[in-house]
Formats: sequence, structure tokens, C-alpha cells
Amino acid sequence: MSKLAESIPPGVLAGALRFVFGLPAPLRRLIAGPPITVDGQRLHPEAQLLLRLQQLSGEDWRTTTPAANRLALTRSSALVGGPVIGGVAVRSLSADGVGARFYEPHGLAAGSPLLVFYHGGGWVSGDLDSHDNLCRFLAVEGGVRVLSADYRLAPEHPFPAAADDARTAFEYAVAHAEELRIDPRRIALGGDSAGGNLAAVTALHAGEVKPVFLLLFYPAVDASVRRRSRELFGRGFFLTDEKMDWFLDHYAPSRDTHTDPRLSVLLAEDLSGLPPTYLATAGFDPLRDEGEAFAEKLARQGVPVVLRRYEGLFHGYANILGVGGVFREAVAEAVGSLRTGLALANTRQDIPETA
Repeated sequence: MSKLAESIPPGVLAGALRFVFGLPAPLRRLIAGPPITVDGQRLHPEAQLLLRLQQLSGEDWRTTTPAANRLALTRSSALVGGPVIGGVAVRSLSADGVGARFYEPHGLAAGSPLLVFYHGGGWVSGDLDSHDNLCRFLAVEGGVRVLSADYRLAPEHPFPAAADDARTAFEYAVAHAEELRIDPRRIALGGDSAGGNLAAVTALHAGEVKPVFLLLFYPAVDASVRRRSRELFGRGFFLTDEKMDWFLDHYAPSRDTHTDPRLSVLLAEDLSGLPPTYLATAGFDPLRDEGEAFAEKLARQGVPVVLRRYEGLFHGYANILGVGGVFREAVAEAVGSLRTGLALANTRQDIPETA
């Protein structure tokens, strides 16, 4: 992050971003520059404009120290997250030692479904605040209660600490369903990036009570292979090749762990027990190909899966709720799938058993 960007309050920068996005289209195109096409995909004009403004301001999510990286992500989220979404009550709680934040939409009856959400940030960055507005959006628009888990971060707590905490948070929700006023038979798991990894890993290793739906935004699912999308989009589209190595070196420094299904969930032999899944990828994302390979393996093994590639977007779009429109539309589509998946789960639960 440049000294200039650091000296300007986030609120001022956020206002400037909204101003630029409100300019006439010809001016926005002039600022963004010529269209960018890679691998037959054209970067969406709003995505290109945001990346260009990031470049011009010196605002960047760099890999220096974990502390600096966490601060940069928090600041970045504040810039693009938008005004705080209302209509939801929020409180902190401890999920058997794992910090958490609980979201209850106003007027939502008891016995609702629950989404346990795991934030992204490469297992090193991100927290309850960086993904607060996204969780508010998911709760209000999805008509669900949301439990956001503040799992331990690397390098202070390397693999498998985050995976252990993710499972603890899910098991807490199951055990405290009555207290949380949720239906333990309708718990979904979700997350973005590293959080998507934790959601899938938790579902794979769930005990007797299993989640009924997975909501995955551009998940990291295979640390063992470098796929083509990582070469194509490893520079210039927010998440870089350098950052991916840096995150993995902090979370799982031993290469022996890179094939462990608690990290590389794609490598698990049997995924057939996973619940119906909505998996979204971004076209200009180094993680694109591994996410799509995971969706394809789920489908081969009989798991109902919806794979949605947003060709013109880049990694991290789920947090961009405050500028442009295409990012929010993408998240809204995911919320629609979540609502549908939970409604179908309710229907399945209502079917009486036959002898």
C-alpha cells in the first residue's frame, strides 16, 4: 500500500470510488483503459475500472508480513464493502472456544435454516470484520441466520488449526440449535476462497449430522498442482501467483501436507457424501481451474452441483458490495441458490420414511 493511500481515511477513498463509478460510461472507459481479453474472456468493465483505480491509488494487498497483510485486507474490504447493511441483529459469541459472530434478520421466525460461514484471506488474513457486510447480505437476502467463524490464522496457528476450528464451529451450531433458534437439519456451510476450502473440508469430515448445502465462492481446493489458470491470471488481477505461494507457505509450510484432503479436498477419493453444492468461480482468477475441477468431480460422483463461472470477474468479488453492480449481482445469484437449496432440503426432511 502506498504512503498516499495510507494517509487518506478509508471513508474518503470509498467515497471517491463511488464517485468514479458514478461517472458517465465514456469517462469510466477512459480511466479503465482498453478492454482486456484473456483466454477468450473479456474482463468486465466494472472489474477493470476497479483494478485500474487500485493501481492508480497504490492500494494493494501486498505480501509483506502477516500483520501488514491483515491490515491491508481490512482496509480493502472497507473501501469496497459499501454502507453497513441493516435489517439484522448481530452479536458475538464463543463457539466452543472459536470466536464467532451471529446474524439474525429482523422478524425471522425460530427454526430457520443456518449458514455457517468461513471468511477468506488465505488462512492468514481476514476476520469477522472483513466479511461483516457480506454476512449481513447473506443473512438478509437469504432469509437465514448466519454464524461467521473466526478461526485461528497462520502462521501463528498453521494447518490444520483452521480446519479444526471450522469443524468445531459447525458442531457447535448442531449442538446449540435450540439456543440459536435454528433447524439442525437445515445447516448449510459456505465460504469464499480459503473459507470455501474450510467449508468443503468440514462437510467432508462431518459426523452424524451433516450439512445440507454448500455455498462456495472461488474455493481453494488443491494445493498440490499448478493449473493453467494460475499461469494465465497470476499477475494483475488482485490475487497473484506470489500471494498464493506466500499464503500456502504460512498455512502449510510442509509440502507433505499439500496432498492431505483436509487441505486439498479435491484429492479426497470419495466426495459422494457431500451435499448439493453451488460453486462460483471467477474467470480472471488463478483459482478458477481447481474450483471447476472440484465441481466436475462432485458431479461425476453423483453430487448435485451448480457450477457458475463469472467470466469477467476476478478473485474476491463477493466482498465488493459497495461499488458497481455486477459484483453484487453475482452474490445475489448465489444467495438465490442458497435459498433454493435450503428449501429443497426442507422438502426432503418432510418426506416420511417408508418401511
